[in-house]
Amino acid sequence: MSDTRKSNLNIKPELESKYNQAPINTVPAVILIATPILALFLVPWYLWTHSVGLGTWLVFAFMMAWTGLGITAGYHRLFAHKAYKAHPIVQNFLLIGGTLAVESSVFDWCAGHRRHHRFVDDEYKDPYSASRGFWFSHIGWMLRKYPSGQHDFKNIPDLTKQKLLRHQHKHYGAWIIVTNTVILLSFGWLVGDILGVFVLAGLLRLVLTHHFTFFINSLCHMFGTRPYTDTNTARDNFILAIFTWGEGYHNYHHFFQYDYRNGVKWWQYDPTKWLILICSKLGLAKDLRKVDEATIRHAQVQMQFKKVNNRLEKLGMQGFDISADFKAFKDKIAAEYDAFNATIAEWQTLKAKVVEMKKTEFTERLNEVDELMRAQFQSIESKIVEHGKSLDMTLRQLRQISV
Repeated sequence: MSDTRKSNLNIKPELESKYNQAPINTVPAVILIATPILALFLVPWYLWTHSVGLGTWLVFAFMMAWTGLGITAGYHRLFAHKAYKAHPIVQNFLLIGGTLAVESSVFDWCAGHRRHHRFVDDEYKDPYSASRGFWFSHIGWMLRKYPSGQHDFKNIPDLTKQKLLRHQHKHYGAWIIVTNTVILLSFGWLVGDILGVFVLAGLLRLVLTHHFTFFINSLCHMFGTRPYTDTNTARDNFILAIFTWGEGYHNYHHFFQYDYRNGVKWWQYDPTKWLILICSKLGLAKDLRKVDEATIRHAQVQMQFKKVNNRLEKLGMQGFDISADFKAFKDKIAAEYDAFNATIAEWQTLKAKVVEMKKTEFTERLNEVDELMRAQFQSIESKIVEHGKSLDMTLRQLRQISV
């Protein structure tokens, strides 16, 4: 056996050894273990022994929203993915909200998140890989100084240029103390219940925000649907979207990570996208990035083809009689796939044509070019939608076949 091959065989055991011997990450471990224990005792005690006024509950609700949106609209979609540009007022408001969450500085959070997207599910490179199980992806990855969690910030050059973010990272401990004491003291004084605000809007809010966020790394890679891609474990989960300000549509996000929306359908619960959209209408956000409808439909139909073909293979493996009807199903899928590919080729040709026309047409005629092509794009989108409907009907018919 060559030395190179021996070296490759030894890579995994060496990496696993580093994981097993990783030292305790003391400060995060203390916070993540102590806060739930304190909340478990202090919150019931306070609710049992004190009458909590409406003002305290309103502060709790506001702080939950500020902290949650600070992570989703701020740390995640603004800083990590550059899905939109925010006015300094909005950016600073979200930065403070994200700091209130006590989930690391913007540098640490975004460097880790970008690494997660690049190496998703890799058990040695993804900082919170679901391949290592629920506990690791949910909270375990923060309790020790694992190799995958050590960042050099080479993947966040856009963020390290920002003076305020550098200050937050350098003095992160002070930022946490100031935000989680001064702000809570102020609200507590305002509603006349300093202790209640600290217990509910401080401690309880912190624990809930932590674990709601962590659910995206753990449960959202384990339970839900995969309508856009099956190349990774990320799932769309409506229930988790409720608790995470719209972050639960994780399958979509992992396929189209730069879209400012996670819940891309108009009816999907995603208050973060609504906040960003409202800010744009008020002139407080701009350059909202989103994926065009035809590209989204393309991904969906590709997955529908996979589902139908998987169902056909399953029926074949289970001994289903290859009857004329079954063969007709397979022929229908093959013909549909050919038609779909023809539609996609037409779509790609049209996109190339638009680019070329915009290069050659006079600036004042660009609107005419857009108008000319819009109807053609809509026609292609309609074709893709029809392909999807046809596949859905075929899949329903296949599911009714008993084997």
